Amino acid sequence: MYAEQRQRKILDILEDSGRVSVSDLTEEFDVASETIRRDLDHLAELSLLLRVHGGAIAQRTGVVEPDLPTKLHTNVPAKRGIAQAVASVLTRNPRASLLLDAGSTTGELIPLLHESEAPIITNGLDVAQSAVERGLTVQFLPGRVRGTTRAAVGASTVATLASLHPDIAVLGCNGMSEAGFTTPDPEEAAVKRAMVQAASYRIMVADSSKAGVTTLVAFAGLEDIDLLVSDSGLSDTWAKSFESNGIEVVRA
Repeated sequence: MYAEQRQRKILDILEDSGRVSVSDLTEEFDVASETIRRDLDHLAELSLLLRVHGGAIAQRTGVVEPDLPTKLHTNVPAKRGIAQAVASVLTRNPRASLLLDAGSTTGELIPLLHESEAPIITNGLDVAQSAVERGLTVQFLPGRVRGTTRAAVGASTVATLASLHPDIAVLGCNGMSEAGFTTPDPEEAAVKRAMVQAASYRIMVADSSKAGVTTLVAFAGLEDIDLLVSDSGLSDTWAKSFESNGIEVVRA
């Protein structure tokens, strides 16, 4: 078994039990304890679990937020597959006004919108730049640009969103669980919440590593999202949990 496959199974076990031990995982996978410790250390570095003596516990309230350059090189194949699935939804509505959240997954969507007739509204500096370079019509939201995510945030961003009524919003998150959809930064959460409230139809894009993770601030309840597009790594347990709350789930 490859390390990546074993680490995914470790996260699945952790998702169900909330805690894992080195000794149990060593027996489960029939590998050396040092191998399991390296797996747990690697997953902890990605903020997917918390290391404790003898094992690890589920990451419930992680506040470490990777910067955008890091995100741009993380889970790229999954994010591109998610973007393609979202693009197929958007092509059925070529004239719909589109609100795009900042983020690496929403950024992957831009190259797929070259034939779109929709105006694009975004708070993502990189998203806006990519869209302009491809000749798309862009409205960039006002506000202070956060260095970590290159997203416009603040009172002026929220106020502008309150006056807009886009047809479709595509949003990202840092965590999705029973607590809803979450992100570490309060200002960014306020902007995401305003996006959810402004749009008629809300699409959440999140790779499967976000499932079971709860970060500091919830910006949307499960009932607030219409469609979740994730990757094939999203477990049946989480897919059913989201669907039971009225969310259509697509695993790209």
